[in-house]
Amino acid sequence: MKKVISVVGARPNFMKVAPIDRAFRKWSDKIEHVIVHTGQHYDAAMSDAFFKDLEMPAPKHFLAVGSGTHAEQTAKVILAFEKVLLQEKPDLVIVVGDVNSTIAATLTAVKLGIKTAHVEGGLRSFDRTMPEEINRKATDAIRAYCFVTEPSGEENLLKEGFPKENVFFVGNVMIDSQKNALPKAKKSKILKKLGLSKGEYAVATLHRPSNVDSPERLEESLRILKRAAKYKKVVFPIHPRTRKNAREFGLDSYFESGDIVAIEPLGYVDFLALLLDCDFVLTDSGGIQEETTALGIPCLTLRTTTERPITLELGLNRLVEPSFEAASRAIDELAAKKPKSAGAPPLWDGKAADRIAEIIAEKILA
Repeated sequence: MKKVISVVGARPNFMKVAPIDRAFRKWSDKIEHVIVHTGQHYDAAMSDAFFKDLEMPAPKHFLAVGSGTHAEQTAKVILAFEKVLLQEKPDLVIVVGDVNSTIAATLTAVKLGIKTAHVEGGLRSFDRTMPEEINRKATDAIRAYCFVTEPSGEENLLKEGFPKENVFFVGNVMIDSQKNALPKAKKSKILKKLGLSKGEYAVATLHRPSNVDSPERLEESLRILKRAAKYKKVVFPIHPRTRKNAREFGLDSYFESGDIVAIEPLGYVDFLALLLDCDFVLTDSGGIQEETTALGIPCLTLRTTTERPITLELGLNRLVEPSFEAASRAIDELAAKKPKSAGAPPLWDGKAADRIAEIIAEKILA
């Protein structure tokens, strides 16, 4: 019996590991799958909701590292995860995404001589001011295997000298979770609860420090949402840090007129239901670029770079400079004419996790 540990640190990681855990159940005679939650981002109610929504078992180990600076989080994960690895003695560690837990877990495993596999390997924004880009590049520089979501990931890894035989183009596990949750999302009552009708609202999410961590940038971002509300009511599940900053910077007045509806963060199923019936999306999230691409929903990404170029090539995603002037033009153009999707990216078919589990069972750990 071989043992595989998958590491989650923040909510986007849950959507990536949940289908991997389901896929490994088909190999339970050969592989024991263990989930470790670092607690990098942790809210009891939200985490419980996500685990329930994603049909994901509770993690065997919860490290409770909590918030802090990048250095503090990374160091805490390394110290706590080393103890788990010495206890569990896994044959392989799987890391996903690009959060601080991703690079910290990879460093810890590699220094103990344990091979690691990176799910979402090779994604690049080529913007080194983004902490996530540093995490991605550093993780890919030392891991043993990469599972790739789109052709650009494989191209980037090969340019960086990564062995082709250790790169596996498997598709997107985020879309596995989406497809699995769609039946539940279609039964969600969130629209009724919020008094919304299909197609009569837009959805916004903002959390990147470059968009929300200074008074000037956050006000610019909220002005953009206000501009979008000229066409559709904007439903804004507000990130805790964004909410905190809005209060501290004296910007809560943007939520008083009711055209921007600031609500608490939602569980996965309710958020997916909100996406399904919206007119368009404004975001600075990487994962939501993929979610909207799979659903065929227009998306304006308030960034100048993306690590997911397939969403621009085949999806309805558009990069928009996060300035009021540029975003206003893009919003007006979107309102005047909706783009048409070119179809789902290759292998975004809900079976990526099955491919990953089979490769690990039949090739990597055989």
